[in-house]
Amino acid sequence: MPAKLEATLRVGVDVGGTNTDGVLLDPFSTSEANRGILAWHKAPTTTNPSIGIEQCITQLLTDAKVEPSRIASVTIGTTHFINAVVEKDRNRLARVAVIRLCGPFSRDVYPGIDWPEDLRDIICGYCGFVDGGLEIDGQIIRDIVEEQVKAEVEEIKKRGIKAIVVNGVFSPSDLEEKQEERVGDWIAKYYPEADVVLSKHVANLGFIARENAAILNASILPFARRTISSFQHAIASRLNLKCPIFLTQNDGTILQAHLAANVPIRTFSSGPTNSMCGAAFLVKHEFAEKEKRALLVCDIGGTTTDVGMLLASGLPRQAAAITDVSGVMMNFSCPDVKSIGLGGGSIVRKDSVTASLTVGPDSVGHHIKTRAHVFGGEVPTATDYAVACARANGQSLEVGDASRLPQSFYDNAPEYREVVKQMLESIIDRMKTNADDIEVLLVGGGAILVSDDEVLRGASKVLKPMFSGVANAIGAAIARVSGTVDTVVSTEGKTTQQAIDAVAQLAIDRAVENGAVRETVELAEMDAIPLQYIANKSRVIVKAVGDFDFAHKAAAPPPLAAEEDTEGDAIPEKDPAKAGKEGVREMTPEQIKAYVPTVNAQREWIVSETDLAWISTGCYILGTGGGGTPYPTFVRLREMVRKGAVLRIVSPDDLKDDALVACGGGKGSPTVGIEKLAGDEMMESQRTVYELVGRQPDAVIALEIGGGNGLQGLLIGASTNMNIPTVDGDWMGRAYPVAWQITPVVHGGDKAQFIPTVIADGNGNVMIIKSATTEKMIERAFRAALAEMGSHVACAKGPTTGARTKAWAVQHTISLAWRVGRAVALCRSQNQLDAVADVIIDAVGGPQTARTLFRGKIVSVERKTMKGHVHGEVVIAAQEGDGFEGVMKIPFKNENILATRVQADGTEEVVASVPDLISVCDSASGEAIGTPEYKYGILVMVIGITASDKWTSTPRGIEIGGPSAFGMDVEYKPLGTFVTPKSVIDEYCKA
Repeated sequence: MPAKLEATLRVGVDVGGTNTDGVLLDPFSTSEANRGILAWHKAPTTTNPSIGIEQCITQLLTDAKVEPSRIASVTIGTTHFINAVVEKDRNRLARVAVIRLCGPFSRDVYPGIDWPEDLRDIICGYCGFVDGGLEIDGQIIRDIVEEQVKAEVEEIKKRGIKAIVVNGVFSPSDLEEKQEERVGDWIAKYYPEADVVLSKHVANLGFIARENAAILNASILPFARRTISSFQHAIASRLNLKCPIFLTQNDGTILQAHLAANVPIRTFSSGPTNSMCGAAFLVKHEFAEKEKRALLVCDIGGTTTDVGMLLASGLPRQAAAITDVSGVMMNFSCPDVKSIGLGGGSIVRKDSVTASLTVGPDSVGHHIKTRAHVFGGEVPTATDYAVACARANGQSLEVGDASRLPQSFYDNAPEYREVVKQMLESIIDRMKTNADDIEVLLVGGGAILVSDDEVLRGASKVLKPMFSGVANAIGAAIARVSGTVDTVVSTEGKTTQQAIDAVAQLAIDRAVENGAVRETVELAEMDAIPLQYIANKSRVIVKAVGDFDFAHKAAAPPPLAAEEDTEGDAIPEKDPAKAGKEGVREMTPEQIKAYVPTVNAQREWIVSETDLAWISTGCYILGTGGGGTPYPTFVRLREMVRKGAVLRIVSPDDLKDDALVACGGGKGSPTVGIEKLAGDEMMESQRTVYELVGRQPDAVIALEIGGGNGLQGLLIGASTNMNIPTVDGDWMGRAYPVAWQITPVVHGGDKAQFIPTVIADGNGNVMIIKSATTEKMIERAFRAALAEMGSHVACAKGPTTGARTKAWAVQHTISLAWRVGRAVALCRSQNQLDAVADVIIDAVGGPQTARTLFRGKIVSVERKTMKGHVHGEVVIAAQEGDGFEGVMKIPFKNENILATRVQADGTEEVVASVPDLISVCDSASGEAIGTPEYKYGILVMVIGITASDKWTSTPRGIEIGGPSAFGMDVEYKPLGTFVTPKSVIDEYCKA
């Protein structure tokens, strides 16, 4: 009697919108010629995915002649859950209530405030605000109260909502109080029928983005449970496979099916990830283990080519912190994938004007087998031309019937090949992390579009491995288990590495909890980011990965739920061109060019939502890396406008000399700003000042135009009883680390210029300085108190006069921000982001005032905290074709200080320095990148803008705001000639 074979084989299935792909893999035979792949299958996706999965696995077992008892695992990748959101299907989305543990904070920014209106109406049902939340240092904002939670649960019950999200301020860092967990237990006690999602289990730091992800996760929970249950029954009951079932996650790892049913959002972007991991597996024999390095994967499908970077760790490079799904911002882990309109079904045509050949971006998609010429159709597709190219080269592709192709296809084959080559070379260049050539893997059913002998610029080698058409299913079969920790830790008395090591152990333990064999776990990603204004604190992010422990599989899955009829969850016909774009209302280039801001006869600029969006974008660019993102304040102001608030801006030239001008801004760490959304602290500080002064102000001016403080003047003005206007100017013309680096100190002398000055933390703590020797002394006193007040406060500076404002302010900086934001919006709408630097330069005064200092990719970032400020340096390497050579080094202290160009021979030249503005912008979007967001591999452009003459006209201005103020032994040399920004009010006034 033969020995019983062990269960060692793995099945991977990837359910796409067009095809369901499957492989049967022997992990102990991967060194053989077939890479351990015993069988593969590709079939059209069925309307009920579980039936398609069942049919696919049945075919695999039949082809390989394998008994079900030999299957060790089944891993499924699916787009089913993200499609429910993209398609805004009310049948698959549940209404959600949110309970925020926030104390007095965040009440002006309700859940879903920045969502497309139609999706918000479907999902967002209720929000309750209760005590709770933590400060960044772990101190409690307010203790949670069971009676408050009970009252909110009763209200949610009355509304018939059965999905509840619990979101606490700084909950991902809450390792001791466990506020979210305790509130979740109370909800279960009073409302056991409800689904409860804790935000910390879904995403990381970033209150709005984490809450958005948790809400979407909660909304698809019932649908996900039904779907995953149908997968389980198809595999366990009907196929009789006694093995664990997994779903693939966005980061290239797996989660057991019963756990994935609790966090289906983690599967949203697993398709491209599966393809990348599968592609690497197919070519790993090409490289020795010691030569692990990054690879570029081009997955060519029916409509698009998705390109991503596979790191030496074996995991995909992750995208920037924020991900957009159907107009909703989230911060869960997603692969950094860029797509172009090149696929097997891409429509090929001759341009009527230029007579040149174009490929895509429109496609016949999964209708290719009826519409392409080689299949008897009449639409010229990329597949048709690929067949023609192959035959022209004496080769053949076993696709359709080549005899159906007109002669013109053969005549145009060389031009088609060149167009496809250029499209791929362009996306490869955008995705590389340095100028060196890189191995490129072509996978997917559309890989046939590229000739086997094709040479691509930027690619050291082009590989089209065997089984590339089912690389996505292979990636699912081989995926590993992960554990991730993103938290804020104390570094007091320890090195940064010791802090990372402690968090790394937590990540390893979490991977083991998720099913990994401890001995196989290794660290895949590690990062430590010191926090501004907070002594001995760093944000540490660690990811660990390991092999699943099949020895303990029997104890993992709970009993299967009763099988449900899922015919109602069939995949509907959809237009790929519209995926993810519903509800996004972007202006066309013509609308942007024709837009005219409203300036009334009284010379008041009445700010619209459009104006506000452009000003917000411009503020972050003018922040020169600092100031924090304006986004939370932008969302809050936009909501105020929608509810009838009037935001007014006036020119400083129109102020009366005896006018009383208020000023306010935030102090503290930008990391606090992304978690602890504002309460009433800004107006609390303002009210305190004007109670002391004895009268209300006539206008308000921003402390700095750069970053989040650039919008605070508008917020203060609209929030006062008198609705006072905001002055088109500020005290910096940029962002600086400390509040005494302002033009009133340059021109008014060392004495304290703004008395009284007040700070408030929004939680009942107010600090007043009625007299002081200097503005620097005020700053020092407030900085000492800052850490004890949550590392973020609002500051109200005592009023000054209209006469001093006209003399000291950097003028028309809101107008400048508006013009910069408008330039970015126009380039984005025209898909001309390569030109955004030139357009921004024109907006700020032209080449005499500003210029592009550098283009390239971030190749290293160093950070350390000194006296509450983050000091560091970012290094940017030039890329081929960008017109620059060598590298650029930019040291920063919260904001960028110098821009030094280093040539290949090692010679260095300082090309810009403070007080001139040095802004680093994302080449892919045109948006600013703050110093906390600097990250290896991001393509950037560096723009230099000449500082206002309020800084450069006197030696004192250079002393306070120049390189020496930051300890740099560099002589300030103006970048160009300052041009006063053109006033929007002067240009568009109707008077």
